[in-house]
Amino acid sequence: MKRSLAALLLLLPLCVAATQEPPFHDTGLPIAQRVDDLLGRLTLAEKVSLLHQYQPAIPRLGIGLVKNGTEALHGVGWSNDVDDNGNSVLAEGTVFPQAIGLASTWDPELLKRVGAATGDEARGYNAENPRLWGLNLWAPVVDLLRDPRAGRNEEGYSEDPLLTGAMSTAYTSGLSGGDRTYLKTAPLLKHFIGYNNETSRDVSNSSLRPRVMNEYQIPAFRTALAAGTAHGVMTSYNLVNGRPSTVTDLNATVRSWAKGPVMNVSDAYAPGNLTGSQAYFATPAEGAAAMLKAGNDSFTDQGTNPATTLAAVNGALERGLITEADVDSAVSHVLTIRFRLGEFDPDGGPYAKITKDVVNSPAHKALNREAATRAMVLLKNEARALPLARSVKKVAVIGPLSDFLYGDWYGGRLPYQVTPVDGIKAALPGAEVTAYEAVDKVALKTSTGKYVTFSADPQGGPVVADAAQAGPAQTASLYDWGGGPLFFRAQANGKYMSWAFDGSVRNDQDQPNGWFVQQGFTPVPQADGSILLSHNPGWGPFYLTVTGTGALSFSNDVAQAEHFTMETLSKGADEAVAAAKDADEVVVVAGNMPFVNGRETDDRESLKISAKQDELISAVHAANRDTTLVLESGYPLTWSDQTVPAVLWTSHGGPELGNALASVLFGASNPGGRLTQTWYRSEGELPGILDYDIIKNGVTYLYYQGKPLYPFGHGLSYTSFAYEGLKVAGDRVSVKVTNTGSRTGDEVVQLYTHQHASRVRQPVKQLRAFERVTLGPGQSKKVVFTLKKADLALWDVTRNRFVTETATHDVLVGSSSAAIRQRTTMHVNGETIPPRDLTRVTRAADFDDYSGVELVDETKASDTAVGASTGDWISFGNARLGRAFTAGVASASGGSIELRLGSPTGTLLGMAQVAATGGAYQWGTASATVGGGTGDLYLVFRGDLRIKDFALAR
Repeated sequence: MKRSLAALLLLLPLCVAATQEPPFHDTGLPIAQRVDDLLGRLTLAEKVSLLHQYQPAIPRLGIGLVKNGTEALHGVGWSNDVDDNGNSVLAEGTVFPQAIGLASTWDPELLKRVGAATGDEARGYNAENPRLWGLNLWAPVVDLLRDPRAGRNEEGYSEDPLLTGAMSTAYTSGLSGGDRTYLKTAPLLKHFIGYNNETSRDVSNSSLRPRVMNEYQIPAFRTALAAGTAHGVMTSYNLVNGRPSTVTDLNATVRSWAKGPVMNVSDAYAPGNLTGSQAYFATPAEGAAAMLKAGNDSFTDQGTNPATTLAAVNGALERGLITEADVDSAVSHVLTIRFRLGEFDPDGGPYAKITKDVVNSPAHKALNREAATRAMVLLKNEARALPLARSVKKVAVIGPLSDFLYGDWYGGRLPYQVTPVDGIKAALPGAEVTAYEAVDKVALKTSTGKYVTFSADPQGGPVVADAAQAGPAQTASLYDWGGGPLFFRAQANGKYMSWAFDGSVRNDQDQPNGWFVQQGFTPVPQADGSILLSHNPGWGPFYLTVTGTGALSFSNDVAQAEHFTMETLSKGADEAVAAAKDADEVVVVAGNMPFVNGRETDDRESLKISAKQDELISAVHAANRDTTLVLESGYPLTWSDQTVPAVLWTSHGGPELGNALASVLFGASNPGGRLTQTWYRSEGELPGILDYDIIKNGVTYLYYQGKPLYPFGHGLSYTSFAYEGLKVAGDRVSVKVTNTGSRTGDEVVQLYTHQHASRVRQPVKQLRAFERVTLGPGQSKKVVFTLKKADLALWDVTRNRFVTETATHDVLVGSSSAAIRQRTTMHVNGETIPPRDLTRVTRAADFDDYSGVELVDETKASDTAVGASTGDWISFGNARLGRAFTAGVASASGGSIELRLGSPTGTLLGMAQVAATGGAYQWGTASATVGGGTGDLYLVFRGDLRIKDFALAR
């Protein structure tokens, strides 16, 4: 049947529509509209599938698989995925200095360039294999370094929220690119919030009183989110005020601060903790519902297997705990990031042309060397011991870090190494430069008299006990990094002895590595003088054994453990002392090995360097007074010999560390790095690692009043600087800085303030701004800072908001928190916080002072209460008191609340009996009649109970 021309024309729009791209591919539409279009095309099952870390392909819509999470803490690290053989995938690109080292540059512009290079390399890896290398980057870490013993110290930036915010904003700005619509990568901030311990990290409660939360913890995260350079957070493992961070309210916090859309994710396996170690919810469905309602959009759980997540979310839907609208909200956040990364653009967006060619490019190598050089901090330089003369003829480079660079848990594989001795040799081509690791050489002898033999295969092989005597094949270098385990590197092939999960023992590893660090063997002394060698991966301990064939193996039966004698064939310290005596200059390179004694899962107990290295430093310096100590570590250390004239600190600095170190040691570069946290003299100055109240405990430079080993902001130079003319004019603070020495150098000009009088305890001083300036000899610069009235605000617990008090402030400018070079005062007209009105309902958590109590969750969804036991108390200062006391309380067993005036043992105003309510979340009322008046009110608790709020009505 023939159709008329008119009829065919009527059908034409339908044909065009059938072949037209859907609106979500239309780059002319706003991204929000494109997201809505795609969301409307997905089935509920497809939407649920996108809530797991591994978002599967949806072929019918042409959508490919996307994986959240590539580690990019200081360069592209690892993939959070495994290859086809089940092995973890490490990048082998530009490994920049550790985060703590990058921050020690105090140079946001440099961090932005480092972030840009890392973002380019992430794109390059993604172009090669998008399944392995996702563009949602899990970096940077902005957890505040309030305790230097915390295992993940190397991952953070600073103990100060302003400095942390500035560095994280710069790094994420580089990672994100500069486009207003599209993202080069989508970085998120780790780990939200109050996470600075590895001890019991999934069950410990970070009790964050309102001032600590609002003045200290939150600004570190809010800065980059408000700048629009960070695009989400990863929630931490711990509980905060009694509630798992995984289900903390991110909508009221993170989303309210963010400049644009964000996608929030859980930490790995944390969703399972909600019903596992935390036992917070009875079923996975309840946990999944709570996560989604709290604004946590993506479940990082069970690796590549989404089954647990899908079952939990579908269970929550079936039970009516969430609706499809809750799923849509989370999926829209997930898709928005994917759209901004250019995934649904026909050309892939403006960053799609970046290829693998950028990885470890010459430009990135040069940037890496610059970063490593600018990160060096000169801690001490008596009698101008540094820089060393380039005319020196004989240099001994001594220590276990003298000729090897170690990678860390969140870094990629080093593509090359310029070790300290390599760098010094290159800087002194005519000198005799020799490395001495100064570690003992040992042999292991079994109870049958056989010596352990290491494989000579370059790739490693089985370790067997088969030799009648100790020779080169039986010799191992012994490394003791402190904390217990010993490490054996075979002389036969330079590989470390390591055990495998199949029970075999081989010398096949380049360095200690992995989650369980299977190269560490802890000696267990026996009564007969022998030792057992044990390892505990968390479900041990296991012990080295010798099989019937002579092969070393492992067993969890101590009765089968081999009794070894460890024979020392040569002492590293003796060799080092002899070398030091014969050298013109000595450089001792000591510090930590990043996988041992302080890393993720492992807090340190002490600030001391390992005993072996401590002894080495003292012995070498005694042998040659011209000794420079280089500390290479991811955290502060202490050591015994404080008379060493020159001390230089660096983080583990990547493959260019040796070049950077030599450049500073011999004066080609002038050190300009500064410490970003306090170096205490001992761990005895610190509270328990689980106590987060920096105000009450007087820790971090903000509240610490002792004399540290090295203060926050400290760092020396080979030149000198003069400060003059400090002026405050409105919002501007200016000071003239002049290089008064003979070398070009960098000064980090730091602005601090201190408030004279306040309703609350004020910081000793607080960083308000900083600038790193480079000045030639005799050159001056006027450094200008902006200091606004709002910058001086504190959190007023009486009214739950920030307040700038009427007060006089010291304005302090200097080269560190302890080296103030110019000071003046300024008066600020603000508010006077009125007396508390306790006749109105007051939250118990808004106390002024306390003893013993812990902040806990009022409900599993929201709000904070106070948990107390007998003898604990909270106080409310300068308060107006009514006569009728009522309190919201919860207790399984009952108790009482004493109301006292002036002190915990002051005049008893009244007592409220607390009846058993049935549990921690079953709230009731306690009441009492008291005398009125004004003064400091103390609530003293008897029994185990919780209090959420109270009032003293007239």
